[in-house]
Amino acid sequence: MESLQGKGVVVTGAGGGIGAALARRFAAAGARVVVNDLDPARAAEVAAEVDGVALPGDASAVVADALAALDGTVDVYCANAGLASGGTEAADERVWADAWDVNVMAHVRAAHALIPGWLERGEGRFVSTVSAAGLLTMVGAAPYSVTKHGAYAFAEWLSLTYRHRGIQVHAICPQGVRTDMLTAAGSAGELVLAPTAIEPADVADALFTGMAEDRFLILPHPEVAAYYQARAATPDKWLTGMNHIQQKWEAAER
Repeated sequence: MESLQGKGVVVTGAGGGIGAALARRFAAAGARVVVNDLDPARAAEVAAEVDGVALPGDASAVVADALAALDGTVDVYCANAGLASGGTEAADERVWADAWDVNVMAHVRAAHALIPGWLERGEGRFVSTVSAAGLLTMVGAAPYSVTKHGAYAFAEWLSLTYRHRGIQVHAICPQGVRTDMLTAAGSAGELVLAPTAIEPADVADALFTGMAEDRFLILPHPEVAAYYQARAATPDKWLTGMNHIQQKWEAAER
């Protein structure tokens, strides 16, 4: 992996959790970091910590201001902002629309804004924080699971389309991470994610290892690889196993 000294890096959803850990890790490597978050106070706090630039607001609209803040060059874009939207097929359509907008379309809009310049330069790096739910699924969270599948599919498409033209793409797919999002997942998170939860800094470390090895798929929980293989090789067996977890969750909710 090339040196990150002086490189321009944008991290969305960086006011806490995985995003803040990524901002700290890139700053420690010498990068100039733009910290984006919907919460202006949290963005400012992390930006001050990493000697970066705070750009609060919608992750879908940060690229133009980030380019200005970084003297016209974004070398690494971390599409990290996300919504952990729970519910079933009966979730309100607004919930589905918001999950789609943040978890998928914000990535699409960022790529649309950045890729022409990256193709001209012959280099650029797009990092998508997907979640293991994008490879597998998550009980009790249809909007989250479906849109994280979409985020993974988009990252995969970017990689296969542009890797020969100097654009590197990484999809980070952790299971439980000790963040506000895990707390908000409630009993489903306690059942499925909390037992093997890791720290946000562990996710950042896994990304840097993956970047050094030029790997697309970053699995901070290595066991996810086996789950993903089982899902593909024996889907009915895998679905039966997941249904058992669903039944445990339903019993716990009673």
